[in-house]
Amino acid sequence: MISINRVFVRVSMAKKEINQKQLAVDSGISESTLSNILTGKSDGTPKTWGKIATALGVDVTEIIETVE
Repeated sequence: MISINRVFVRVSMAKKEINQKQLAVDSGISESTLSNILTGKSDGTPKTWGKIATALGVDVTEIIETVE
């Protein structure tokens, strides 16, 4: 199963000095959706991962991980 790497996303946010609200705005997804993804309540979708990666300035392959 493929999932978003929440730690990588949070580290990338810190490097860009943006908070969760700003990442939601930059990625064009709702704050509640982003919150659910970052807290593990939802894995999101590949489309959402792409939006987050683009907003962070990284390739989508950098923010996903394989989990068993």
